[in-house]
Amino acid sequence: MRRMERRALLGLVLAAILFLGLGVFVYRFVVHGAEWATFYGNQNLYSGYGLTSGAVYDRDGTLLVENTSDGPIYNDDYYIRVGTIHAVGDNRGNISTSALSAYRSKLIGYNLVTGTYKLKGQNEDLKLTLDADACSIAYQWLADYEAGSVGVYNYKTGEILCLVSRPGFDPYDPPEVEEGDTSGIYLNRFLSATLTPGSIFKTVTAAAALDYYGPDGFSYYCEGEREVDGEYVTCMEAHGELDLEEALACSCNCAFSVIAESLGGDVLDEYVDALGLTKVYDMGGFRNVAGSFSFPDEVPINLGWAGVGQFEDELNPCSMMIYMGAIANGGKAAVPRMISSSAILEQIGLAQVESTGQMLNEETANRLANMMIYNVERTYGQENFPDLSIGAKTGTGEVEGKEPNATFAGFLLDPDHPYAFVVTVENAGSGQYVAAPIANAVLQKLVYG
Repeated sequence: MRRMERRALLGLVLAAILFLGLGVFVYRFVVHGAEWATFYGNQNLYSGYGLTSGAVYDRDGTLLVENTSDGPIYNDDYYIRVGTIHAVGDNRGNISTSALSAYRSKLIGYNLVTGTYKLKGQNEDLKLTLDADACSIAYQWLADYEAGSVGVYNYKTGEILCLVSRPGFDPYDPPEVEEGDTSGIYLNRFLSATLTPGSIFKTVTAAAALDYYGPDGFSYYCEGEREVDGEYVTCMEAHGELDLEEALACSCNCAFSVIAESLGGDVLDEYVDALGLTKVYDMGGFRNVAGSFSFPDEVPINLGWAGVGQFEDELNPCSMMIYMGAIANGGKAAVPRMISSSAILEQIGLAQVESTGQMLNEETANRLANMMIYNVERTYGQENFPDLSIGAKTGTGEVEGKEPNATFAGFLLDPDHPYAFVVTVENAGSGQYVAAPIANAVLQKLVYG
């Protein structure tokens, strides 16, 4: 009898293990089935590691790539191919933050019931939110420089209109990257890189100042430099008497270093977190990298420079673009997305419009937006951005031993074209003279065709 009981107990234990294992398998099959079925070793789906099914189009139906058994067919236009390569991807999956990598199961047509068998008997296609012509123009402007990125998106809907990274390459002539290569040719610099921002970061310090001082609570007399414990914060010139709006328009390093020191490192830490600059955004299949910042209260000179956008500030361009959208949109913005199809958005668990939530209070956002519009009128010249309702801030991020990073970030206050943007050109010089013209060229194309 006892032997039978032991055998029965053993049988129950084995049955429990079997059912537990089956449960684990079913769970993993549901969650990871697409990855298993679309693995690069599946020769029914890949040829030379390249997909053999599905096509990718831009928002207007322009072909970006069609995957065939004979290999991928990219757009005929060289600058469209190179300008969209980091968004679309290459046929070997070297660019992880791309449509071909992130959405390959959708291009293959995988579903839980039929696997990779196509009930409709045809390949699946993807329609992206990108404007191929805008990406082409962005890359043509960046082609004169070693590295940089351009991002533009609709801060109301989240649609990414332009996503370009340099250096790029022609997918018909992919580079052979040797061990130790530092070119970053497969790196999507808009999503996956950080850089010293320079004075575009003053929009963060200004937001904190508006909340803590109020719009009229700050004034400073700039003599061109200020001494801090035997070291100096310097400006390009002596700006004289400044309020906060004029300090931003003049991009006064001395004034913003004073603000940073008076607010303290904890406050600035709070703001870079609240404004999403240290956040990794889930954009439905791909993500950005977080920025990193250090605000040392114990070393006032370094705290001052950090508030200016120097010291150890490392900013991700995508997160800055989202922050620009929040300034223009009453303190909150849409999270970016690159997929146009609402059906596919539902499949990948991404809302049609997903909000960042309130990053700035509405009054602060509106005041800062007006200050940035004044920047353009007062400093950069509205005539350099014809017929654009633009607010912006330049940055010239100093990099030891190299030319500065040129940056330009801002937004359009245009109900028909609610766009936020960021342009970064690494080791290229002045934000105003290098990055701003690139932004204008791309925005003109997007707004006026």
